[in-house]
Amino acid sequence: MSDGFQSSAPAPKAKKILVVDDNADVAEGLRELLESAGHTAIVATGAVQALALGSAVAPDVVISDIELPVMDGYELALHLRARPELSNCLFIALTGYGQAHDPRHSRESGFQYHLVKPVDIDRLLKIVAEGAAPQLR
Repeated sequence: MSDGFQSSAPAPKAKKILVVDDNADVAEGLRELLESAGHTAIVATGAVQALALGSAVAPDVVISDIELPVMDGYELALHLRARPELSNCLFIALTGYGQAHDPRHSRESGFQYHLVKPVDIDRLLKIVAEGAAPQLR
């Protein structure tokens, strides 16, 4: 990331990651962070673009904001989860939604993790490195 953040997380096996956030600065910053950790990251600035990239890219991980125009992250996750080529994909909600019911809504939509912004970068990188989780954390 260009703002000088560095992580002490161990070097993970490289993953292909789809980052979905309608705030281009946030999406690009996250892309830079993930790529500095050895991953390949592709940015979609909305759900429609993410749907188009989902099959074309076949990511190992999807990191998505929830509050998106046109279609929210919950609905996006449901659509992407329904694709056979994404059956082993790890879904991470990275959002400002931090109410008690929000993690449950994320889980019901197919996310394994619900992380609230500002995110703990080391935790995010560890989750990405470890791969799919059996349940929402």
